[in-house]
Amino acid sequence: MSLKEIALNLPETPGCYQYLDSTGRVIYVGKAKNLKRRVCSYFNKEQESAKTRILVSKIRDIKYVVVNTEWDALLLENNLIKKYKPKYNILLKDDKTYPSICISKERFPRVYKTRKIIRNSGEYYGPFSHTATLNRLMDLIHNLYRVRSCRLSLTAEGVTEKKFRPCLEYHIHNCNAPCIGGESEEHYSQQIDEIRQILKGRTTQLEQNLKSKMKKLANDLQFEEAQLCKEKIETIADFREKSQVVAGITNTIDVFSGEQDEEGTVFINYMHVTEGCINQAFTLEFKNKADDTIEDLFLTAITEIRNRYGSNASEIVVPFMPETELEGITWTVPQKGEKKKLLALSELNVKQYKLEKLRKSDKFNPEQKQTRRLKELQKTLNLNKLPMRIELFDNSHTQGTDAVAACVVYEKGKPCRKSYRLYSIKSGVGGDDYASMKEVLSRRYGRMIEEGAPLPDLIIVDGGKGQMSAAKEVFDNLNLKIEIAGLVKNERHKTSRLLKGFPQMEVGIKPDSDLFKQLEQMQEEVHRVAISFHRKKRSKRQTETELTSIKGIGEKTAAELLNKFKSVKRVSETSVEELSTVIGESKAKNVYIHFHDEKGKKGI
Repeated sequence: MSLKEIALNLPETPGCYQYLDSTGRVIYVGKAKNLKRRVCSYFNKEQESAKTRILVSKIRDIKYVVVNTEWDALLLENNLIKKYKPKYNILLKDDKTYPSICISKERFPRVYKTRKIIRNSGEYYGPFSHTATLNRLMDLIHNLYRVRSCRLSLTAEGVTEKKFRPCLEYHIHNCNAPCIGGESEEHYSQQIDEIRQILKGRTTQLEQNLKSKMKKLANDLQFEEAQLCKEKIETIADFREKSQVVAGITNTIDVFSGEQDEEGTVFINYMHVTEGCINQAFTLEFKNKADDTIEDLFLTAITEIRNRYGSNASEIVVPFMPETELEGITWTVPQKGEKKKLLALSELNVKQYKLEKLRKSDKFNPEQKQTRRLKELQKTLNLNKLPMRIELFDNSHTQGTDAVAACVVYEKGKPCRKSYRLYSIKSGVGGDDYASMKEVLSRRYGRMIEEGAPLPDLIIVDGGKGQMSAAKEVFDNLNLKIEIAGLVKNERHKTSRLLKGFPQMEVGIKPDSDLFKQLEQMQEEVHRVAISFHRKKRSKRQTETELTSIKGIGEKTAAELLNKFKSVKRVSETSVEELSTVIGESKAKNVYIHFHDEKGKKGI
């Protein structure tokens, strides 16, 4: 039976489907509200995504399991992915690097920080992506309770037989020394129960319990114990005030947000909020291997994370409303208020995590950063291929005189200085930037065509619509198909806009983005090269008209004078004696006479 026939015979009910390859291995697991419709969608049309086309090409058999509800399908999918680890399913990366707080499973439990999760060894709270929050919690616990930190196996027999001795923690009043019977197991367990409430974020309930206990102790005239309760209440209230992110939320909620990068990596941020305080927060990442929809990715990640960390919050805050209804769960897409603040905070954490990951990756692989910028430029300008070679042009002149142009070349996003070219405008139209642009482009690409040199993938002209139109006219005449863009500066001579297409249209790029900064740097570079060449040409012309017009002074002698005195003006103000030390007495007299009147000449 063919795959299409199998798909057409599937029931129109909720369930999970499995795709198998030629070896019988499960390569993909999916869930569906309607099995028949979902599976048929893979075979009824040509898939646009390359990833999905590859997946479909490897399918040789289909298995399925029918369930009662979408929620059952979601749970089953999650379990099947864990069981088979299919090649094309998303794979949540382990988060063992995040620290957690553990209450050990032993007589007189310990409370400590750890990065290792060992099953059946204790209760784990976390993980905490923000270490400062974890440390603040540990400080609160140590300030309120005297729990032991030693690793001794405190058996009842050992304590009775006095096999242990109190350590320094007992002498500095950080522990009541249960090892020598200094504290009963019942009282110690009460402390652990209160610590559990703090770690679960239920500080309001704990405060109420402590207030009731304080009143009872006061009525029983146990004032010292009542004072200890009061101090605990004040410490907890102060901690909650500092830890509370939002007010007015008394129930427990989960907050999820996510982003996907160009490489197919998906980042999901999770925050568990109790009584307005965040007591779990971290970001996980996984690969979208088969171009699943954002909703599918979200639901899979939410199910896995809630199962992994035992969350039973009945309300989930998300950036968009999923179509799937989960049993006992209320979806919330906040538009304003405190929950909107929490969602914004979650989204900020996703962006920060993604940015930090990019920075680390760029640090070890700088070329990756350049390639990413080029891909972004390709997408922004809608180019047919990656602009591996970019050439930029700029003109420079002073009221039409000493007109020049510069071409700078970028290969793989980096300047290739050996390929830079400088041009003196020969047509005598230095004041006409459009005509100058036409001349330079015609000379450059006409010669490249003759020599068979490789052409650039993109040229960027320094200027607006006029320069771009001039470039297009040249390329039409030469029958060249090279992409053209224009960089425009504002009144402060700073990069402000990027233009593309004909008719020209402005491209929106954020001024603080990496791509904008790269384009700004490229425009500054071509401007620097053009204006440096212009100044050099202008200086040479001034030198030739002033110094080389003097009898006996050639270009070499003029260069020596300028190298010593820096300008023609200073040369004109220098005495014969000083000039003689550089060019000799005879030439020095000629220079001095040139710049002084008849009276000065008599004084030589």
